[in-house]
Amino acid sequence: MDEQAVKPHRVAQESRFATHDGTSLFYRFWPALSGKPKGVIVLLHRGHEHSGRVAHLVDELGLDDYAFYAWDARGHGQSPGVRGFSPSFGASIRDLDSFVTHIRRETSAAIEDVAIIAQSVGAVLAAAWVHDYAPNIRALVLASPAFDIKLYVPFAKEGIGLWQKLKGTFYVNSYVKPQFLTHDPERIESYRTDPLIARPIASHILLQLYETAKRVVDDARAITVPTQLLISGSDFVVRPPAPQHRFFENLGSRIKERHVLKGFYHDTLGERDRKPAIERIHDFIEARFAEAPQRADLTEAHIAGHTRDEADRLSTPPLPLLTAQGLYWASTRASIAFGALFSEGLKVGRRTGFDSGSTLDYVYENEARGIGPGGKLIDRQFLEAIGWRGIRQRKVHLEELIGVAINRLKSEGRSTNILDIACGHGRYVIDAVVRAGAMPDSIHLRDYSPINVLAGNKLIRDRGLEAIAHMEEGDAFNEESLAAVTPQPDLAIVSGLYELFPDNALINRSLSGLPACRSPAHC
Repeated sequence: MDEQAVKPHRVAQESRFATHDGTSLFYRFWPALSGKPKGVIVLLHRGHEHSGRVAHLVDELGLDDYAFYAWDARGHGQSPGVRGFSPSFGASIRDLDSFVTHIRRETSAAIEDVAIIAQSVGAVLAAAWVHDYAPNIRALVLASPAFDIKLYVPFAKEGIGLWQKLKGTFYVNSYVKPQFLTHDPERIESYRTDPLIARPIASHILLQLYETAKRVVDDARAITVPTQLLISGSDFVVRPPAPQHRFFENLGSRIKERHVLKGFYHDTLGERDRKPAIERIHDFIEARFAEAPQRADLTEAHIAGHTRDEADRLSTPPLPLLTAQGLYWASTRASIAFGALFSEGLKVGRRTGFDSGSTLDYVYENEARGIGPGGKLIDRQFLEAIGWRGIRQRKVHLEELIGVAINRLKSEGRSTNILDIACGHGRYVIDAVVRAGAMPDSIHLRDYSPINVLAGNKLIRDRGLEAIAHMEEGDAFNEESLAAVTPQPDLAIVSGLYELFPDNALINRSLSGLPACRSPAHC
């Protein structure tokens, strides 16, 4: 398709937004021609490129009643940062969440009024965002998602991983020639001459792209928003489209489409004869906005569905001892018992349970303790287990969110009464309040365990917060008990609790009792 065949009639405006870490990212936007937009469409560019490379879609799609937004991802185009660099692929996913939040704030759009059209690496980013953050967007369109990029040198991925471990982050250049991206001569030439296109990509981002893509493909049943997948039939950039087809097969979406575009190269939305792709996207978007937003009902997912299947697999009893699996688990239990003789963390876990508040508080402290140097070494290995590292990262996120919520309530002139219904020792709440720099009116902590309540009240005394904080025993699933909490909380916290219980009815009862959920003024 000749890009000049459709006469442009929408002029881009330019702006910037502050993402989650304060970095100012560049974006273009095109207001709807009809004034109040029917919806908001977010365009995500390919790796190495920028928002200008997808700007042609605004006119070609013919969706004049929609507002369009397109960013330059971190390290791309007119956004700052080393070219091809991001702190992590997860940081880039969070950048996208910040971008959509900014757009919604600017347009007053509900999340159900947002659609995403993304290509290549941008499509992986979009799929990961929908998977990880579960936004109930109206539609997701993925064009040639880069679920498995071709690296033509044998064992290149393994070599990149090894070299990164030895030398740290380095940069890998893309040697894909533009004539293998599209048949469109104008797109080929503009790719060659565009000064904003950068070929490097940081090694850790490339490796995390592979990891994220595999995770999203394998767990695509968790994605339930209406999804359209466009696959280029002659793609030289990604491996044969098996991962793309597997992603589609795994999708949990009730509404999903798959189109294989014969002869298309990787730049699906920039191909010479892209009209069939553009028409399919146009029709899909219009159809989704013509009907009510779709929302998957997961209230009975504990009875049937893919998460129930996963739970059943995980709870399958070990095989008899004299089998490979039986011997594996027996040796694992024996090694834990032996390690607990020397490691304080393993000892706490065996005594109180590895999902107990005492164990979590020990993990939060992250100080190796044990008998002698060997015991401390075992304890450090225990604390560095991937699960515990994830728990500590969750604490970081919780503290950030609690701080944001406290400051937001204060900025709105509202009271700041905090309730945590099952806080363990309460360390993450206390740490968050101290770091927020603004004291709430009250902190009400609860837990079912007398051991945790004693430890939590000691922590409150140690931090000098007795005037505003207290902790008591309480059942997180007792609706009447929760409803009677005073003062009524403005900020309710439930962390690391509901996922431990397989009955959604139990969880609904807990949520129904939360005073913060009963009044719209406190939601």
